[in-house]
Amino acid sequence: MTASAQFNTLQHWLDWQQSLHPASIDLGLERVRAVLARLRLARPAGCVLTVGGTNGKGSVVAYLDATLRAAGYGVGSFTSPHLIRYNERIRIHGHSASDEQIMEAFARVDAARGDTTLTFFEWNALAAFLLLEAAGVDVALLEVGLGGRLDAVNAVDADVAAVVSIGLDHVDWLGPTIEQIGREKAGIFRPGRPAVFGSRNMPWPVAQAATSIGARLRRLGVDFDFVERPDGWDYIGTGSRRRELPLPALAGAAQLANAATALAVLEAAEPGLLVPDDAVRTGLANVSLAGRFQVVPGAPEWVLDVAHNEDAARQLTQSLSVRPCTGRTIAVCGMLADKDAAAVAGSMRQVVDIWVTVGLDGPRALDADGLAGRIEPVVGAPVLRAPDVAAGCARARDLAHPDDRIVVFGSFHTVGPALEWLGLTGDAG
Repeated sequence: MTASAQFNTLQHWLDWQQSLHPASIDLGLERVRAVLARLRLARPAGCVLTVGGTNGKGSVVAYLDATLRAAGYGVGSFTSPHLIRYNERIRIHGHSASDEQIMEAFARVDAARGDTTLTFFEWNALAAFLLLEAAGVDVALLEVGLGGRLDAVNAVDADVAAVVSIGLDHVDWLGPTIEQIGREKAGIFRPGRPAVFGSRNMPWPVAQAATSIGARLRRLGVDFDFVERPDGWDYIGTGSRRRELPLPALAGAAQLANAATALAVLEAAEPGLLVPDDAVRTGLANVSLAGRFQVVPGAPEWVLDVAHNEDAARQLTQSLSVRPCTGRTIAVCGMLADKDAAAVAGSMRQVVDIWVTVGLDGPRALDADGLAGRIEPVVGAPVLRAPDVAAGCARARDLAHPDDRIVVFGSFHTVGPALEWLGLTGDAG
């Protein structure tokens, strides 16, 4: 009996997929390429824009999606992980794919794979490719899951590839140095095609990778940049300038650089894609992305951010530092066991007055006591414990005064349950 005959709900499919392959993370392109060949699927759309990097890639995809749709293009995107619903990962024309669409794609993958076992992420990527192709979108936006060179997304050649940033994360799979991680992430570049780098500090292996294959590298601060003004900003491109743009609807210290990176990708995609300034303004004003310095007004105010590595924690600290708060900052923090929790907490010690550590679910999870033990030596502030995210949010709410703020961060697995507890959705747009 085939899987498609056994499973009548999306959750049945997902549970089965997580037990099918011997390793949850098994980087390599051979399996995905073999199944793509059997599906006779070369590209999910006529134009493919691939976005990788340690931090910021989700924001860049969100800017591209909002701006291209404002310009009248049909757009589909594949991102990961999700916050609340698996369906968030595949979006077509601004809407998440339905359970039925995803299950039909899974059935096609299952019929084509033969004896090939796939990781959970590979099932996800192949289903996304099928659904974007079936929708006939003009542009496919593909977010790299882990690394770049051996990530399933890299089985598809990008017309423009962007690496937003390089930081220490996933060191068990990508290597312990910035240089090794940069080399892996630059593996999404293609010969003779534009390659965009969205940070001012670029590890030398990124430039070396671009040069060795003849990719046309454009980097922030050298080939494109932004100028902030009191009422907005300007984008300075390789051969163009977009003036008097509104500040992005996404809050946070890194968002102008992320928005500029998205505009550099669009510029690099010309003349295949043409996006007028009005569409850029509309996209910047309307973009939404849950869990990225997401502010929930109230007394107390809530801030939710998926920051889970040291660089992202520094950005979160900077964003909190410039946002007025007359009271205390209470952090609800949950992290996976393979993250450098001490470095993350150390980056935020100056802006957090009380910590509440929470336990997460899953094989890579860290419980509240384990996380507290890692961060207590570096934070210099009270550290309380709660068994899970919901209990941690309730504990923080009970502690908070009206002029305090509560910051929930550390993982998608932390922010997603917090959004549910607050009665919010993880689906942007």
